[in-house]
Amino acid sequence: MSVVDEKRILRGTMLAWRGSLSDEERRAAAMGLVEMWRLERPVQTPAAMSGAVVSGFWPMAEELDIRPLMIELHNQGCQLCLPVVVAKQQPLVFRAWRPGDPLEQGVFGTLHPLPRREVLEPDALIVPLLAVDEEGWRLGYGGGFYDRTIDGLRARKNITAVGVGFNAQLIPEVPHGPGDQRLDWLLTDKRACAFV
Repeated sequence: MSVVDEKRILRGTMLAWRGSLSDEERRAAAMGLVEMWRLERPVQTPAAMSGAVVSGFWPMAEELDIRPLMIELHNQGCQLCLPVVVAKQQPLVFRAWRPGDPLEQGVFGTLHPLPRREVLEPDALIVPLLAVDEEGWRLGYGGGFYDRTIDGLRARKNITAVGVGFNAQLIPEVPHGPGDQRLDWLLTDKRACAFV
């Protein structure tokens, strides 16, 4: 079986699992994420430093709601930004965002800041995932946007890619190929750990 087929099967399994969670489980996980940041935050990451540019994302479908975490980071003095899909096969662009700023509809059901907002280059990225393994290999939705973006940013500067998800999304092994980028950290509602 090819890596593409393995990813497709795992993606379907993880989407089904995530879709089965109750609203109460989702709310508890969102608050657990903030608690884990406060208790175990990865202090070595740029995201822990006041003034760092941190990209989040606006949750869609059944993704873990990271908005409480983004408010926490804003309150700690981080400059926030959200990703914008420019075109297929292109890296993401990041526009400045503050809690309460208006958003507009993007592609793939995303929401992002208005075009007039400043374009920023993040020091740390909060990255959505469907699954991640103990080596930091991440399974996303299959478009490759975060892999291209992380690869390009790492070629220019030191960044920290922090995958966020429900604790059960940490699994033994995620299939990966040559274009995939490993995460530096994992933050869930129950743990924060660095990948070495």
